[in-house]
Amino acid sequence: MSCQSTSCSGGFALSGAHRSAFGSRYFRKRLPHQRRGFLCLRMQRSAGGGGDSTEASSKGFGLLEWTGKIISQGTLVKGAKTGWNFAWDTMMKELAPQTKDGSYARPTYNLKGVIGSPEFPAETGRYHLYVGNACPWCHRVLLALIIRGLLPHISFTMAIDDPERASRGGWVFDQPEPVFNAKDLREVYDAASPGYRGRCTAPLLVDKRTRKLVCNESSDILRMLNSVQLPGSTLFDLYPPQLSTEIDAVNDLVHNEINNGVYKSGFATTQAAYARAQQDLYDALDIVEQRLSQHRFLVGDRFTEADLRLYPTVVRYDGMYATLFKCCRKRISDYPNLSAWLRDVYQIIVGDASQMQIRTSFDLDEARRSYFTSLFPLNPGGIVPVGPTLQDLALDRESGRGSHSADALFHSRVVPSVVAA
Repeated sequence: MSCQSTSCSGGFALSGAHRSAFGSRYFRKRLPHQRRGFLCLRMQRSAGGGGDSTEASSKGFGLLEWTGKIISQGTLVKGAKTGWNFAWDTMMKELAPQTKDGSYARPTYNLKGVIGSPEFPAETGRYHLYVGNACPWCHRVLLALIIRGLLPHISFTMAIDDPERASRGGWVFDQPEPVFNAKDLREVYDAASPGYRGRCTAPLLVDKRTRKLVCNESSDILRMLNSVQLPGSTLFDLYPPQLSTEIDAVNDLVHNEINNGVYKSGFATTQAAYARAQQDLYDALDIVEQRLSQHRFLVGDRFTEADLRLYPTVVRYDGMYATLFKCCRKRISDYPNLSAWLRDVYQIIVGDASQMQIRTSFDLDEARRSYFTSLFPLNPGGIVPVGPTLQDLALDRESGRGSHSADALFHSRVVPSVVAA
C-alpha cells in the first residue's frame, strides 16, 4: 500500500499564463464591457498594481461582489460546493476504493509466493524487497528484515513516493533500481509479470534469479521473513507457536480497527462511514491500552509480531493521522500505557539492543511531508505541518518498561522453520 492529502481556499489563484488564456476565451467574449473593466481592476489590485492597501493582497476574482445583483450568494456557494464535492468524491475513489456507503475498502492481492517453497527456495542473495519510507506496511516489513538479521541475504530498494513522476501508482526511484533497471515500481511489476493489471503497491518482494514477483502482501512477507533461516540470521522468533493463537487474535483487532482504521477514517466519503471507523478505532485503542497495563508488550513480556504490526501506525499517529485523517479525538499521548509502550519500542528500535541499522528504517519528517503532499484530495493546498517532530513527541524519554537487552526482549527460536540448503 502506498501511503499516499481538505483545505479551504479563499479564492481561485490563477497564474499569469492561466489568467491570460482564460481572459482571451472568457473575459473578452462573454463578459459585458462594464464587468470586464471591473474585473480587470480587481485583478490589478489583487496583483498589487494599485489599491487602497499598503500591502498587496489577493481577494481572488471577487465573484460575490460583481455577481451579487445577478446570482445570490447562496446559489453561488451551493453551486461551488456541489462542483467541488463531485470532483473530490471522484478523486477519493481513484485514491481509495469505496463501498456504496462511503467506506474505504482496502484492495486484496493474489501474489502468494513463499520463500522456502519449492518454487522460491531460501537462498542468500536471491530476493529483493521494494519498500517506501512513508508507508507503514513497508515499515513493518523492513523492521522484520532487520530484526531477523536478513539484510546480508535479502537486498532492498527504498522507493520515493511521487505520484506526479510515477507512470502508475505512486512509487518511483531516484536512480534506476538494481534488478530490472526500472524507473518506477510500475516498470518492476510489468517486467516481472508482463500484462500485470492492478495497483502497483509496496512492499513488493521479487525473485532476482527467475525475475518473478513473489508477494506484495505485507502480512505474508512478515511471516516468511520470520520463518526463513539463513547463515548468520538471528534466532529471534516473532511468532512463537505457543502464542500463535493469541497473536492472531490481537493482529485481527489491530489490523482491522487501528492499522486500517486510520485509513478508513481518513478515506471515508460519508459522515456515517467516518463515524463508524472512529468508534471502532477508539474502542480498539482502549483495548490495547488495557492490555499494555497488564504486561510490557501486546502478548506477554516479550516483543512479538503483534507489536511489530502496531508500531508503524502508532509512531505515525500524532504526526499524520490525528490531523490529516481526522483521528483527533485523542492523541497517543493521552494513553499512558500505549505512549510508554511507544517510547519503549522506539528506543528498542533505535537503541543499542538492535545494532542492525534500524535507525535508518523510518524518517518521520519525510513521512509527514509525503502524506500531506501526495494525498492530494485530503490536502489540496499541499501545506505541510511543521510538527510534531520526534523531539516534540519526546520518544527518547524514559519509558520505565524494562530492559533493552536482546535476551529480555525476544523469544528464541528452538528449531528454524526453513533451513537453507
